[in-house]
Amino acid sequence: MPMSFNLNVIEEFRANDGRVGGPFEGGDLLLLTTTGARSGRPHTVPLGYVRAEGLLLVVASAAGAPEHPQWYRNLLAHPVVRVELGTEAFDTVAVPAEGARRERLFAAVVRKAPGYGDYQAHTDRELPVIVLERPEPPSDSPAPVARNLADKLLESHTWLRAQLRHVREEAHAHLPGRPATLGLQLRQHCLAFCDGLTHHHTSEDAAIFPALARSHPELAEALARLGEQHRAIGRIKEELVALLAGIAVTEPERLRTELDRMSAELEAHLDFEEAELLPVLAGIPFPPTRPAPNGPARNRPARNRPVRNGSASGEPTPGRG
Repeated sequence: MPMSFNLNVIEEFRANDGRVGGPFEGGDLLLLTTTGARSGRPHTVPLGYVRAEGLLLVVASAAGAPEHPQWYRNLLAHPVVRVELGTEAFDTVAVPAEGARRERLFAAVVRKAPGYGDYQAHTDRELPVIVLERPEPPSDSPAPVARNLADKLLESHTWLRAQLRHVREEAHAHLPGRPATLGLQLRQHCLAFCDGLTHHHTSEDAAIFPALARSHPELAEALARLGEQHRAIGRIKEELVALLAGIAVTEPERLRTELDRMSAELEAHLDFEEAELLPVLAGIPFPPTRPAPNGPARNRPARNRPVRNGSASGEPTPGRG
């Protein structure tokens, strides 16, 4: 599909709360934003979707072309994707269905949108069916509102702990004697966690830690130790990513061992970071305030505020990484 056509559809979709005309008029359409596998840049495409078994599904059909579309290759590299659906916008983890589940879901897709069956008939490749997994619905009690940077740090840590726990549970569900392949679902969830961890640590190393070092020199030793922990955890993460690149032949026990090692390192790191930084971060409002241009000193940020000009917005939102 020509890029100019896609851009027109995207603009019309966003201007009309998800409604478009032309060949998509009246159809079920969403916008999917992936991260480029090589470029790292956002890439948005309009796609038809189907709901089946309570799931939100898209098919990498490319109208029956012989090769997978680029957006599918992107989500294999970076599973966390952005979905715009009607007036909603939310992050999901994109997980291609496999085996009998893929066959069942594709049959459900074809019953609702027979054109996908025609596309499959025109190509030798198996059309991937991708489940767009939304974050788990909130509990009955509303999530606490972040009022300071300590709250934001705990929010990010809670997400990281939950994601790693989920990935470890999936990995340990593959018992000895099971087939060596661990599956795309585990791979995508694990990569989503790794992306979120990288984003979190990069934000801290680039903005929060340097600002804290300037305003709180007494934290120098703790910040240096935290930086060393980031690098150690980063090395484990890279080993995981390398394992996941060949997940079809990865030994389940080896992956479980690496996940357990990362879990122990990460828990110790998060506990140490919270003990050292939460007391200081609790005194810094979120979102950070901006100084008024040429305004009086009372309108300017206090000297102990480590984040200026809104740079804390680089922190990942839960469910996004």
